[in-house]
Amino acid sequence: MIGTMSQLTIGDVTLENNVILAPMAGVTDLPFRLLCREQGAGLLCMEMVSAKAILYRNKNTEKLMEIDQREMPVSLQLFGSEPDIIAKAAAEIEARPFAILDINMGCPVPKIVNNGEGSALMRDPRLAARIVRETAKAIRKPVTVKIRKGYDETHCNAVELAKYLEDAGAAAITVHGRTREQFYSGAADWEIIRKVKEAVTIPVIGNGDVADGESAKRMIEETGCDGIMVGRAAQGNPWIFREILYYLEHGVKMERPSTQEVRDMIRRHAALQLECKGDYIGIREMRKHVAWYIAGYPHAASLRKRVCSVEQMEELMELIEEIGR
Repeated sequence: MIGTMSQLTIGDVTLENNVILAPMAGVTDLPFRLLCREQGAGLLCMEMVSAKAILYRNKNTEKLMEIDQREMPVSLQLFGSEPDIIAKAAAEIEARPFAILDINMGCPVPKIVNNGEGSALMRDPRLAARIVRETAKAIRKPVTVKIRKGYDETHCNAVELAKYLEDAGAAAITVHGRTREQFYSGAADWEIIRKVKEAVTIPVIGNGDVADGESAKRMIEETGCDGIMVGRAAQGNPWIFREILYYLEHGVKMERPSTQEVRDMIRRHAALQLECKGDYIGIREMRKHVAWYIAGYPHAASLRKRVCSVEQMEELMELIEEIGR
């Protein structure tokens, strides 16, 4: 069946397609989001922002929340564990140009979880529901939630939690098919995404192990999910969005970008980084991105080693010329 790409409506926001860039700390900054949008992503999720940091007027947080007209629509993601603080932070930033507010209940990182935030909230469905209820009351924009399969294999409560969140006013739910305990290892369980989809009436977005057009199509067919979220497979690969959309529409693979296209994309990405973050931070931020872009190329390991010590744009431009040679 070809044609599994479709529009997706979340609350009062209609996306032009249902292929979404996942929120990834240290990855989905403004320059990278712009590139993914150009390649066709229907919604871009920003890096997660601390609700407390918003209320404390943290300067770094201000930079994290920058949105460019060219990338819309975007979803701004908050994390925290106190309903009143998250609701207050949401109300304070609502005038900003994001389309959707997402609440993080899936982050597995120890410093977040140990604070009772991220995937720790999956252990307390009533608190999770209170957070959504208070936030949905505080703002008019749609409130969505990103969860996991469960906290660990003995507590796979995504279905139960999804029902609580829907009742509390969530406009959509994204389910990552791994437990907190798994982090990003092992295979994602798509069955849990199907069960959540069957249990609620709001849109369900599937996340985990979508790496190309074929896996995207398979996820939609196997789970019935309304949208697909692409995370790590987009790192160093913004083209994945056009490739997925092409495959969903035509049922055939699109050609991978040429080496020249990869070089051009890195140049563009680097220019955006420096424009957005200044020379010093911008070039250092580019190191990890370039390492992802060149994965799979001949001599990638030695090139990666050299990229890790690059400090000037000129140096980076010279190294880029060596890709594929």
